[in-house]
Amino acid sequence: MSYVIILFVKSGEIMDNMDKIDFVMIWVDGNDPEWQKEKNKYDSSTEKGDNTIVRYRSWDNLQYWFRGIEKFAPWVNKVHFVTWGHLPPWLNKDHPKLNIVNHRDYIPEKYLPTFNANTIELNLHRIEGLAEQFVYFNDDMFITDHVKPRDFFRNGRPMDTYSMDCIFFAKKSAGFFNGNDIELINTHFNKNECMKKHFTKWYSPKNGFKRILKTTALNIWPWFPGMYYNHLPSNFLKSTFNKVWDIEGEVLDQTCADKFRTKSNCNQWLMKFWQLAEGTPIPRGVGIGHCFHIKDNIWKDALKAISTGKYKLICVNDTVHTKDFELQKQQVIDSFEKLLPEKSAFEL
Repeated sequence: MSYVIILFVKSGEIMDNMDKIDFVMIWVDGNDPEWQKEKNKYDSSTEKGDNTIVRYRSWDNLQYWFRGIEKFAPWVNKVHFVTWGHLPPWLNKDHPKLNIVNHRDYIPEKYLPTFNANTIELNLHRIEGLAEQFVYFNDDMFITDHVKPRDFFRNGRPMDTYSMDCIFFAKKSAGFFNGNDIELINTHFNKNECMKKHFTKWYSPKNGFKRILKTTALNIWPWFPGMYYNHLPSNFLKSTFNKVWDIEGEVLDQTCADKFRTKSNCNQWLMKFWQLAEGTPIPRGVGIGHCFHIKDNIWKDALKAISTGKYKLICVNDTVHTKDFELQKQQVIDSFEKLLPEKSAFEL
């Protein structure tokens, strides 16, 4: 007599096991004299560009990014570490999950050398071997508690928060990029049609009452006035990058031609907004993480959140308002050391 054993599992769990999810992080060592020498060749220091010290100075906490991955996200498929060419001396280059990516390995030669984060980000889909599903991190974004694949993707779709928002414009802010991105979104998508087609996503309770209220208030306009962007890791489909490059390659080419960030640039938020306009993501609440912009009034909260692992994801964002940098840098390191004191296999 033969027996057939049937296992009942949720379809989402099957997809989580079948679909690979990669992590991508871009990093620059602003203290590298060779990098500084190369950068100074192109540094015009004009008002057009964005070449402030906060874009390049190092907080010396990169090892905790790798420790967080090993402890809290051991399921990750590959870790693509994107760099100008310099590497931290403690990095284990032979780790089986680590793929070290030099700018010249994936960014078209005509854009090199580049000191424009937008160029580095907008070409990520060209990384050889990159999975269709990937999570993009800036080097100030960390995993500080256990996460599952379903926190980032479900059934082949990215997780994200649906919410309209107003664009904030200020000197040295990202509002200009946001505005350029939304201009393209409104060129290719009809807001009312998007809202009607994906109404249950834009008004999902998972977006949170505050976000739903803001979407409702801004829904009076016949176009997208802006979309919510939380300064946390972004979940992308590689196919979205390919699609947008096929459609708006000329605009993206103009951005990538700039050696430094300029007000006329688009950035990787365009890919996020495109996914939302298409209705691709599955709604996810904002409570998964928190971004701390380093200012005096929230500093103690940031240190406590790091050391206790209060959030699954956290961003420690350097700003022009960050004071006493060396002291605050050491306090951040001490807080991470409380949470993640043991070396990871990514370290020698």
